[in-house]
Amino acid sequence: MRAVPQVIVLIATLLFPAAVCCAQLPVPQSPSPMVEHTRAHVRITPRELAGITRTFAGPLGKPIELFITAKSQSTHKLKLVVHFFGTPFIPQYAVAQLGADYAVAVVNIGSGSGIYDRTFTEPATFDSLLANIQRETTAALGNVVAFRSITLSGFSAGHGAIRAILRDSRHFANVNAVLLLDGLHTSYVPEGTLLEKGGTLDTRNLDAFVRFGRAAMRGEKRFIITHSEIFPGTFASTTETTDYLAQTLGIVRLPVLRWGPGGMQQLSDATRGRFEILGFAGNTAPDHIDQFQGMPTFLRLLERR
Repeated sequence: MRAVPQVIVLIATLLFPAAVCCAQLPVPQSPSPMVEHTRAHVRITPRELAGITRTFAGPLGKPIELFITAKSQSTHKLKLVVHFFGTPFIPQYAVAQLGADYAVAVVNIGSGSGIYDRTFTEPATFDSLLANIQRETTAALGNVVAFRSITLSGFSAGHGAIRAILRDSRHFANVNAVLLLDGLHTSYVPEGTLLEKGGTLDTRNLDAFVRFGRAAMRGEKRFIITHSEIFPGTFASTTETTDYLAQTLGIVRLPVLRWGPGGMQQLSDATRGRFEILGFAGNTAPDHIDQFQGMPTFLRLLERR
């Protein structure tokens, strides 16, 4: 069995420090071994947040962390964010910054986008998740609650769940917005054959995002993708996949030099309608975590679109 590259272990340690000693991480990668000390890589300090928290069993029996922002007790309609993959505090902090009438459910079911895709391939899984979130929210607030909007957010491997959910036409219609944080990947064809070696992208994993991008360009949805410059080597990078989306949708990337959240450095922007791709510098593990830590800023931007 191939050894797990050091950068993957570092990423997993930063996200789930208690789990690294207990599980073998999948999908070997061959990213740049470079380490840089220029960017700040600011981290949000965990703290107690005003609001209501509940935990309940979700897909595969994994715990779902539900957080309802403060001053939401009197409302009967909430804006729901469902976030896939990552420590719950960051998505909870992100919605807390948006104010009242928001709830977020954080879903962690494993490592690698494949398990997220397989788990949500059956549309009933997402239906059940939404029903359970509504049940728990109603119980927490003491009144029947409905969701006036649904936003799906995914960091890294979490994009696999969103991909599967959007393949169902009914769910596609009901999802109002999508935020992808350095997590749009696909395989090479033939597998493992880089583009420079004559390989191509397996675009089947990107089709749902192309459709959602078109809808956002028409103003029907809201869609933001952020990505780093990390090059996994054994599967397509987020730079390559977002390049494919931009080219397919006829959007031109523009070079920029701009500060992002936590000391991130933005290098490119591609915008049409309510769809935007934000490209950032960095090909190290901390640069990947920066994308997740930047969620409060990116979610606020998405909500303003």
